Amino acid sequence: MKLHFKIVGAENPVLMSAADQIFSAGGKRMRPALVFLVSRATAEMTGLKEITTKHRRLAEIIEMIHTASLIHDDVLDESDLRRVCHGSEQKAVLPQLNLGAWLLCWKETVHQLYGTRVAVLAGDFLFAQSSWYLANLENIEVIKLISQVIKDFASGEIRQASSLFDSDVKLDEYLMKSYYKTASLIAASTKGGAIFSGVNGSVAERMYEYGKNLGLSFQIVDDILDFTQSAEQLGKPAGSDLGKGNLTAPVIFALEESSKLREIIESEFCENGSLEEAIELVMQCGGIERAHQLAKQKADLAIQNLICLPPGACRSTLEEMVLYNLERID
Repeated sequence: MKLHFKIVGAENPVLMSAADQIFSAGGKRMRPALVFLVSRATAEMTGLKEITTKHRRLAEIIEMIHTASLIHDDVLDESDLRRVCHGSEQKAVLPQLNLGAWLLCWKETVHQLYGTRVAVLAGDFLFAQSSWYLANLENIEVIKLISQVIKDFASGEIRQASSLFDSDVKLDEYLMKSYYKTASLIAASTKGGAIFSGVNGSVAERMYEYGKNLGLSFQIVDDILDFTQSAEQLGKPAGSDLGKGNLTAPVIFALEESSKLREIIESEFCENGSLEEAIELVMQCGGIERAHQLAKQKADLAIQNLICLPPGACRSTLEEMVLYNLERID
């Protein structure tokens, strides 16, 4: 999907230039793809021959919100580069997704190019614009659903900031933070599409659960890759989240087996080589394997919630997206 600048409607040329940097980055457009796939599958259930303008506008709003969150994330993380994906055929909005034909590359972040002030304003602007277009959809259930996502982003960042280097952090706390920061938007994307198709509440709720569990699985896989991929693949040093005190699933599982890892984390890596030692302990203590199992459990839950959809290309592609996420580890 290509987002047209007319929906952004920026009057400030600097913000327009920043928007160009964001939207020209390419990518899989996973969230709007999910909106379209769920919309088409559920529209079939209610007799709609085509998805509606509201379905399409929802997909655009979702991508605007996601983009705004990325801009703010890069500011908070002080990231100079962001990984983007380009495919020879951008089929993310089609039922026949070509999930393997994507090339990774890197682009400078908005705050690196324009400074922190412009980046924060650009993110705020996109949040505000998305809220305006959301209100124009005139569906109070969807408005509440998506508005909660924006609140969840802030809650997730606060939870993460308040638990840095906390070796007592629980898996449930990690999953809740991951829900706020990642899964909430994906769940809202899939449920919103179902609502606009006019399906009953139980089907819409299953689409929410599909999106939530896919989002959690996606975040867990990302956190695994932070340990298993090279710095070149990540665009940052391996284990960088751990180095910043952000304890993810692999670390939480490894902490159950290693008191030494706890000591190193609580010292905030004050000694040379301590971060590298901590990464090695995570690998040795089964943190990666157990996190992989957790990602698969969430993936299985996501697929189970698709059983209410009619068999066909859209349902198959929704299943493939779940499986593709797990394949990223391999």
